[in-house]
Amino acid sequence: MFELRGFLVIFVICPLLGALPLIAWITQALSKKQLAQLGTGNVGVSAAFYHGGTLVGTLAVLSEAFKGIAAVLLARAVFDDGSAWELLALITLVLGRYFVGRGAGTTNVVWGFAVHDPLAAIFVLLLAAISFTIIRSRQAAKYGVLIVFPIIVKVLHSEDGFRLLAAIALAGLLAWIYNQIPDDLDLSVTGASLDSQTAMNFLRGDGVSVLTLDDELDAAFVGNKAAKLAEIKRWGYQVPKGWILLPYEDPQNLIDILQPSELSPLVVRSSAVGEDTDTASAAGLYESILNVTTKQGLLSAINRTQASYNNAPAAQYRRDKNLKEAAMAVLVQQQIRSVYSGVAFSRDPITQEVDAIIIEALPGSPTQIVSGRVTPEQYRAFVVESDNVSFIHLEGQGKVPQVILKQVAYLVRHLEERYHGVPQDIEWSYDGQTLWVLQARPITTLLPIWTRKIAAEVIPGLIRPLTWSINRPLTCGVWGGIFAVVLGERSLGLDFNETATLHFSHAYFNATLLGQIFRRMGLPPESLEFLTRGAKMSPPHLDTTLRNLPGLLKLLGRELSLKQDFQRDNRRKFMVALSQLSQEPVDDLEAAQLLTRIDYILELLQKATYYSILAPLSAALRQSIFKVKDLDINNSQTPEVAAITALQKLATEAKQILYINTTTEESSTGIASGFDPDNVFEDLAVSTEGQKILAEFQQLLQRYGYLSEVGTDIAVPTWKEEPEIVKSLFVQLMLGSQPEKSNKKRRPQMNMFVQSRMDIKGQVTEVYSRLLAELRWCFVALEKQWLDDGLLQQRGDIFFLEFEEIRQLITAANPEMVSRLQVLILRRRSQLDRDREMNPIPLLVYGNTPPVIPALMPALAPDQILQGIPASPGQATGRVKVLRNLQDIPEIESDTILVVPYTDSGWAALLIRAKGIISDAGGRLSHGAILAREYGIPAIMDVRNATWVLQDGQRVRIDGSRGIVEIDNDLRPD
Repeated sequence: MFELRGFLVIFVICPLLGALPLIAWITQALSKKQLAQLGTGNVGVSAAFYHGGTLVGTLAVLSEAFKGIAAVLLARAVFDDGSAWELLALITLVLGRYFVGRGAGTTNVVWGFAVHDPLAAIFVLLLAAISFTIIRSRQAAKYGVLIVFPIIVKVLHSEDGFRLLAAIALAGLLAWIYNQIPDDLDLSVTGASLDSQTAMNFLRGDGVSVLTLDDELDAAFVGNKAAKLAEIKRWGYQVPKGWILLPYEDPQNLIDILQPSELSPLVVRSSAVGEDTDTASAAGLYESILNVTTKQGLLSAINRTQASYNNAPAAQYRRDKNLKEAAMAVLVQQQIRSVYSGVAFSRDPITQEVDAIIIEALPGSPTQIVSGRVTPEQYRAFVVESDNVSFIHLEGQGKVPQVILKQVAYLVRHLEERYHGVPQDIEWSYDGQTLWVLQARPITTLLPIWTRKIAAEVIPGLIRPLTWSINRPLTCGVWGGIFAVVLGERSLGLDFNETATLHFSHAYFNATLLGQIFRRMGLPPESLEFLTRGAKMSPPHLDTTLRNLPGLLKLLGRELSLKQDFQRDNRRKFMVALSQLSQEPVDDLEAAQLLTRIDYILELLQKATYYSILAPLSAALRQSIFKVKDLDINNSQTPEVAAITALQKLATEAKQILYINTTTEESSTGIASGFDPDNVFEDLAVSTEGQKILAEFQQLLQRYGYLSEVGTDIAVPTWKEEPEIVKSLFVQLMLGSQPEKSNKKRRPQMNMFVQSRMDIKGQVTEVYSRLLAELRWCFVALEKQWLDDGLLQQRGDIFFLEFEEIRQLITAANPEMVSRLQVLILRRRSQLDRDREMNPIPLLVYGNTPPVIPALMPALAPDQILQGIPASPGQATGRVKVLRNLQDIPEIESDTILVVPYTDSGWAALLIRAKGIISDAGGRLSHGAILAREYGIPAIMDVRNATWVLQDGQRVRIDGSRGIVEIDNDLRPD
């Protein structure tokens, strides 16, 4: 009972006590102000004094002192007097104060420690007072106390190691918090309540509060321009020295410490909150003043720059962009005496060429270019990566030396990589010795960034309007629901319907939006690739993650109950519905009845889509946490694996039966000596054993008839509709030697936590695929009726209509719509045909209206190595067979390296016959990768443009462990 009470006091009551918003309540009651919406957004004692005045500040001190004293006394009621548990109570109190109460907790600690150890508190107070009075630096005094505090505890209580550790932890926690939140004492004294200004002036010290680009800056207070330059400087790039004047801050302190002159001129620049962001550049709207050489000129330049925030064009721009009114920080920098300068774009903002870097440059200052008054020299550069070595190919002639232009190209591309692939627009300057970064901001016209990297695996190939009109709201809606659970109110302003779109009739994910979502969740932008494909992920930020802790705990609860929830819904909803659907033939239904059936299936798919997204995420997350290797996972419950296993077993039995029943005449080749491949099904029908095989084949076709080449695309025929594909695969399995499954010793310990999720994933995939197949068969039945009625002209037309258009044709068709129907379908068919001719499809698309231009395809160098994602270990050498679709199934030889655009379930039987697999798209968790590991076949996924770069007959060596494809140019294609 004692341990339980102690646990509740330290880890429950004290954090809740710290989270209690007493200061916010006091300030709201007495001054009608909400501290969270003012100044720094802190809810602390300093903010109460600053915004509420002396009375509010005094009451704030008393309220926080009460919390600190209460925490210590509560701990003392359970543990011994003066024990280290009292310091631990202060630690948990401060954690609650910071993460919920939005304050640092300094006052809590001061008063709580005074009750805990009065003698040590007196020594610490004396040292703090002396240091601040002499040094007049609150920063030095603040951090100095945190260093001295544990030392005094050590001196007075040298025998108590636990107390010393607790004191060090408390000091470290406070130091970390001080680095996370802005200081209210940095705000302008003139903005404080009149009766607080004297105290604020004293506590601010003697001007040490001036921020510089050497500090870690928050864009919410200093603007994006200053914050990014500070960040770039921390990364090690050359940025001119700079100082920041916060909004509403008295500029005199800054002017007093600067010495502008003719020999050392300054430049005064705007750094408005909301300027130079992903959605708004505000380029050229605010003042920047060069050649400031006097203190009076500096004051005038600051005033002009601040005043430009309210000029008419700037105000109109903010209204047009729906930007909230904020404030103008001012950035003062040393002016570079430029020999050459200019701007650079990491991607071409006009043509959006895949790899082009655009550089505009001139001798002299970069303001000539950004002002638009002078026509600069234009250059194009291409960064070519080979064997971890970068080369620059430069196009254009002018006065600027090529060596400088190449440095600029490297610089702008490296900055783009630093900002997670977001195209960057930079201003640069070269002074004869150093290349300086003057500004960096996103190229807003190239946003959002759309990526095929994961979309190519989720929904590969060409997509027709009907498929997209159903898949997009289902997928985006479920993802949005998951994100909203984690983010809560922080999801406001995010349009989850923009998560995906179509370009060139192919699916793309919104990398920009997903990056914003993951950053709000406290996760790095590459989290989606980590969750869906097992890619490496940088550690998340602890503070942001903790702010999202309630939402993450809700999501964790869903993950833990995933198996129970799915089995319940599968038993009560999915199995019952699928049984009912299978017993009611669609060919007997009228159009209105088919629409009702479609709505019913879509309602089921809403829930099934949730499981189809959460189950793979859960499996990938568990696999990463428990460090379970891909080879230790059994994927036998995945429908395509189960179907191929059953088909292969049946093919082996059929081969034995035909071999026994054939004559002793030997085939000249020895490959098909036991049977005739062209008459397999006819020969099986003549014997009792063969008829049994045919019956089992029909049962297999009935069991897995819902599978198709692309499981997520309802426009693709299923096995049930086109059994000839399955028959052909069956014969191919009989022709060759049967691949042996790799023998794996599965680990029973940690693997069970992952395996259970992989089994659920397989069951979910079956339910989801069966529902999609039922949905397709409804539309096919409807199409047959409309073909008979003359509403449609040819098979497949219905898939060029969107679902709402189909609904309107059934429920409220009008003559005008019917008359335009064939023109609409023809136009969409033509667009799909044009998109089909595009090869390859761009991996990335910048902006919402990409120009239709051919992607740059570099010529293959001798012995060129292509890189992809290692998906199944092993090495293989063979000849390439490129297969872009399943319409013409090729013969798979013993040395065939199969090159495919993606690896969905329909490719399964072919893939396991190959010596090795190379895929344009996919990852370690794609269908092809799973099958390859099951059968011990080397495989590499995500080899960009492999189906267009590689040629039939070409000899390649692949290493599935390293993800490398080596082209052997000594043996050219036949």
